[in-house]
Amino acid sequence: MSELTLTAIRFGLLALLWGFILIVVSVLRRDLYGVRVVARNSDRRAAAGASAPPARQPRAIRRGPTHLAIIEGSMRGSTVPLTDGGVLIGRNPECTLVLSDDFASGRHARIYRDGDGWMIDDLGSTNGTFVAGTRVGERLPIGEGTRIRIGQTLLELRK
Repeated sequence: MSELTLTAIRFGLLALLWGFILIVVSVLRRDLYGVRVVARNSDRRAAAGASAPPARQPRAIRRGPTHLAIIEGSMRGSTVPLTDGGVLIGRNPECTLVLSDDFASGRHARIYRDGDGWMIDDLGSTNGTFVAGTRVGERLPIGEGTRIRIGQTLLELRK
């Protein structure tokens, strides 16, 4: 082989090595610093309140719990309204309730309304979702006062 070919191979291997190192560093950075949490609802409400009052729509009378309250964990005191579209809980910014809990998965659990009332599903989380000390699988009925443990966070359904 010519010297030019050997030099090209060396530079190619060096570029691959640096590419691998950059990928490793980016994965380590993501693991160390986690995902960026975006505050969604408070910013939108503040912007909407400054422009015009929202149009009120008639609400159907709802029985059972109306919101989800965090009673233990780093976000204690926060609440999220239960909507007919359901509540997605996890660490990903796409979730309705974004937890800052290291033991929660990206898409951890889902609470939704069914014909029989409110249900909870575990979405294949690593550490599990627990209701009354029992690990949740799929379609577990829940009601007002039910306590849900996700990692170090304890949630409660309230009116």
